Amino acid sequence: MNQQTPRAPNHAIFVVVPRFNITTLITMIETMRIANYLAPERLFSWDIVSFDGANVAASNGMTTTVGAASDALSPAEFVFVLGSWGTEHYDNRALTAWLRKRARAGSSICGVELGCYIVARAGLLEHKPATTHWSWLSGFRESFDRVDVQECLFTIDGKIMTCSGGLAGVDLMLRLIEGTHGSGFSGEIADQMLHHPIRNATSPQRSTMGRSTETMLPLVREAMTLIEENIEEPLSVPEIAQTLDVSQRQLERQFKKHVGCTVVQFGLLRRLQNARLLLISTDLSVREIATASGFNTLSHFAFSFGKFFGRRPSEYREAWPANEAAPSWPGSLSDFLSTLKDIPGRDQPSRD
Repeated sequence: MNQQTPRAPNHAIFVVVPRFNITTLITMIETMRIANYLAPERLFSWDIVSFDGANVAASNGMTTTVGAASDALSPAEFVFVLGSWGTEHYDNRALTAWLRKRARAGSSICGVELGCYIVARAGLLEHKPATTHWSWLSGFRESFDRVDVQECLFTIDGKIMTCSGGLAGVDLMLRLIEGTHGSGFSGEIADQMLHHPIRNATSPQRSTMGRSTETMLPLVREAMTLIEENIEEPLSVPEIAQTLDVSQRQLERQFKKHVGCTVVQFGLLRRLQNARLLLISTDLSVREIATASGFNTLSHFAFSFGKFFGRRPSEYREAWPANEAAPSWPGSLSDFLSTLKDIPGRDQPSRD
């Protein structure tokens, strides 16, 4: 859908696929709109297009009327590919061929949230840094072993970019504007949007880990990070305590106080969430996923998974089943804590 004519010096094409995140699209466009509002002359223009018809439904059910792919044949400085639920399985050869052509023509290409899967399938991310939403990182890493997958807000490698989605799209747009028009101008845009601070590319995607930022101790957050970085080969509690240079007793006490469960219990939660993500985003077998998620026995994995998610692993291979009105997150910490008392071996070492 052509938003402004004639084109401005910096033109962007937003390619959306079904179930894209409309909030990310709107906030990225708003950053450019406000830049135009503040500048003495219009700096940005944009088109929203799709390879999936004239009306594309977003993940919240809203339908967006967009232009056809043929509307995006003329030059553009930026191409942003927006995908969310189901994009890990989306494979449109016309779109990937078009992206390769745009890259050869000199456009900057950016995969936003799960749009990184599309850019990767186009072969544009090989041996380059890339990111996606933190909840999909392990599945993306398993699917593309020649991509340098990182957990960060966004990556820029020459004219190839990725963005983790959500409001990180605003940070990316502000940094791009900063690169061409200076930090003072991007700061004015941020003031208009009430968006502070403007985060850097390497800023972490998460800060609370499901708990209050007012009460989370650095020690506890560092322990959580260690657990998440060692899903396949879980560290024991003594190993975590030794790495953080604290006593095991202090680590357990602080973890219980600030998180509401033990170190081992939180490790089980993250392993189950990792398994659920691999189930929906890869073709790995259930046994392979159990091993990749740090379970020594398939039986313990299947029981724990069923107890927490309410279904067998083999029944959980779609993130958003076609017969369900909306997707659901794979288990919050509070939901998990309520089920722990019924899971055998909950106080055993984290490697089962």
